[in-house]
Amino acid sequence: MSFAGDEILSARTACLETQQFSELKADGGLLFWLASEPGSGRVNLWRFDGERTRRIETGNGVGSRLNGYGGGAFAVMGRFICWVAEDQSLWQLDLGTGVRLSLAAPSGARWGGLVADPHRQRWLAVREYRDQQALVAIDSSGQITVLDDRFDFYSAAALSPDGKALAWVSWQLPDMPWDRSMLCLVRLGANGDVRDALVAEPPGGGSVQQPQFDDSQLWVQSDHLGWWQPFRVDRNHHSLRWTAGTEVMADHANAPWQLGERHSCPLSGGGWGQVRYVRGWAELWIDRDGRRRRVASSYSDFRWLSAWSNSLVCLARRPDSADHILRIDPDTGREEVLSAATSPIAERDWVWPETVCLPPDDQFSFELQSFLYQPAKPAKASPLIILAHGGPTSAAYATFNAQIQFWCQHGFAVADVNYTGSTGFGRAYRQALAGNWGRADVADVVRVRHSLGASRGIDPERVFIQGRSSGGYTALMAAMQPGQSFRGLGSLFGVTEPLKLKAATHRFESGYLDWLLGPPGSRGVNWRSRTPAFQAGRIACPALFFQGGKDRVVVPEQTREMVAALRAAGQCAEMVWFDEEGHGFRSPENQVTMLDTLWRFYRRLAE
Repeated sequence: MSFAGDEILSARTACLETQQFSELKADGGLLFWLASEPGSGRVNLWRFDGERTRRIETGNGVGSRLNGYGGGAFAVMGRFICWVAEDQSLWQLDLGTGVRLSLAAPSGARWGGLVADPHRQRWLAVREYRDQQALVAIDSSGQITVLDDRFDFYSAAALSPDGKALAWVSWQLPDMPWDRSMLCLVRLGANGDVRDALVAEPPGGGSVQQPQFDDSQLWVQSDHLGWWQPFRVDRNHHSLRWTAGTEVMADHANAPWQLGERHSCPLSGGGWGQVRYVRGWAELWIDRDGRRRRVASSYSDFRWLSAWSNSLVCLARRPDSADHILRIDPDTGREEVLSAATSPIAERDWVWPETVCLPPDDQFSFELQSFLYQPAKPAKASPLIILAHGGPTSAAYATFNAQIQFWCQHGFAVADVNYTGSTGFGRAYRQALAGNWGRADVADVVRVRHSLGASRGIDPERVFIQGRSSGGYTALMAAMQPGQSFRGLGSLFGVTEPLKLKAATHRFESGYLDWLLGPPGSRGVNWRSRTPAFQAGRIACPALFFQGGKDRVVVPEQTREMVAALRAAGQCAEMVWFDEEGHGFRSPENQVTMLDTLWRFYRRLAE
């Protein structure tokens, strides 16, 4: 089903699911990737042989749940492919015969970070079982060998082309992988046993990610000089020597929420393909023979880079279209779309975002970047919706978002803010949120609210604030600030009581809230002033809450109590309740209801 390009986008159309790609990998003459299927939500495995794209019949959906966010859900080794099924079982398929083999039945374990070891005809993986992670090897009989289990967490491993060296990243609680992590480099014996292990943090401390080999040379992304940049890492007797691979001061990767992501890769014939984040936009660069060339400049984000034949392939995104699998000639920069994600929404002249940067000053130490989307039909003074992204150690990206386009179609401007703590702006900016969640991020969205005025066609008296989950927390806290006259607030399952969230969160993020807010103190006393559930009476604008009855992150009763407190204080407060939803709404009908209700709420207040 598609819709005419000249129709105003409806809430129902804006909530239609678009196919999404992930985990692009090359093996020989074939490409493989994952694609979500609109409607069912199932994730399937696809392959491309240079001429045809086909779905691989796995018999079940593909998806890792390791650390709650997954990554590295499949690996390829010649004619064999291994994947993690939705139920966290592990399977192998012979692409030649079509024979499927169960390697590990569902047992409470979670798997991710799959890598092929063709030298020993086995698979490498990260396994978590009973709150203990390990880097393991598993052969075609299902025999599991633990390679390392000394650390709390493991990244996907990288195997050298000759099979003699193995590298991975580990980190320990309470750290998150973008805060502090260590590189592990070992030699492998002929039978795959681990020898001569070296473990080291980046020089002076920091975080490291995405190890990979270019022939026998190990490369990583490390932020110990202030940005995630490529570094060559060499053994130096009993230590590691780190050599910068670029002088470009920019993040060349983003926060590693998932295992196995690749923002760079060595190219056939020499050189590298690399991603840089510059003022919120991703740029793709070819570095070869001492020359640097920017390619695919009409795209705004790039993931999962791989060398394929004599080309560079990647997952590429733009503000006006669904995901593309892109092939790029490193010598000429010529690009070719190999596969495009399907979308039920007809193409039209979508609004492209404008980058707005506020310079540092006496009060703010950093430049603040936002993406500003103007209404499709600009007016002299348009209402503005400020969005606070989730994470919060994540980012707003200039990629296609049908719901942002919905607001633009209906006469609203939208500012998607990369507040303090966002990734893609260097380590100092990311770390500045430590202990300051609910303060630094809030100061930034308030700053955007005051800076976007009549000069950009914005009505300063009709500004709304909105966020989901952790972004909802930022929106709630912003609406509580003295003197902030937001016209309205939209909290989409926003975090209302961090202490309750801390008790309910999973192991991967168990130390995250202490990093964001500082130590809670006895019974959370230190967090009380930054707990929206206890400060509801300070919200000085009409508020609309969306809540799932089965939410284990945002306690449903607390949202009820916030609404009651606002009403008792004489403030307009509304709530839309979905009995069967958890944290994040899955039902398409409920998503439509949410967007349509938000629109009616904002439209009424904007009149």
